[in-house]
Amino acid sequence: MIKKNADYWIKNLCMSGHPEGGYFKETFRGADMIKTGHLKRGYSGPRHAYTVIYYLLKSGQISVLHRLKSDELWDFYAGGPLTIYGIDPQGRYFEKKLGPDPEKAESFLHLVPAGCWFGAAVDNKDTYTLVGCFVSPGFDYQDYELAEREKLLAEYPQHREMIEKMTHEAFT
Repeated sequence: MIKKNADYWIKNLCMSGHPEGGYFKETFRGADMIKTGHLKRGYSGPRHAYTVIYYLLKSGQISVLHRLKSDELWDFYAGGPLTIYGIDPQGRYFEKKLGPDPEKAESFLHLVPAGCWFGAAVDNKDTYTLVGCFVSPGFDYQDYELAEREKLLAEYPQHREMIEKMTHEAFT
């Protein structure tokens, strides 16, 4: 029997590197398009109704802080637990554990509302986490923003420890 480790999933799901860290593979892009002019979030044009990806992080990797104009639903599939770290639009800090054990306050699903800064990291050494990410309206790089450490620290100094953990230093 083949051990289903991170490399197994990366290979068999045909995943590639993701700009925020880890690996991904788009699995679905809704055929229906949504006119976004009536939505509050300032989309620049129509979007697919939804998009879905597989997303995998290995221990020691992080999904750096970023934000979307759309809601993103994370769905746990395999591996060890993962923590989603974030700051909501009102500046409140949150953590949510995804994983297979509800007795350890882990859940299979977590919705990250639009406009939140968020990232993720695998909780345990020598493991990985495989999740699905469902975005609606569908993901578009025009609606995606990677965090700049210094700007976030200036805006949310009370969350310094998490921001430094979940971003990269600026290159000078």
